[in-house]
Amino acid sequence: MAKIADLTGQTDDQLQSQLGELKREQFNLRFQAATNQLEKPSRVREVRRTIAQIKTLQTQRARAASGQ
Repeated sequence: MAKIADLTGQTDDQLQSQLGELKREQFNLRFQAATNQLEKPSRVREVRRTIAQIKTLQTQRARAASGQ
C-alpha cells in the first residue's frame, strides 16, 4: 500500500497514470472475486484505499491552485 508521503512527492501526471493503473487492477480484482479466483482478498482493500488517497490529494491540489 502506498504511503501518503510517497504520493505527495509525485507530480500530477504521475498520480493520474497511477490512478489509471489502480482502476484497471481494481476492475480485474472484481472479476477474480466474482469467479472465486482471488488469491489475496486484502489487495482489494489496499487498491481501494490507495485510489481514495490519490483522489484526495488531487482534490487538495486543485483547491490550493484555485485558491491562489
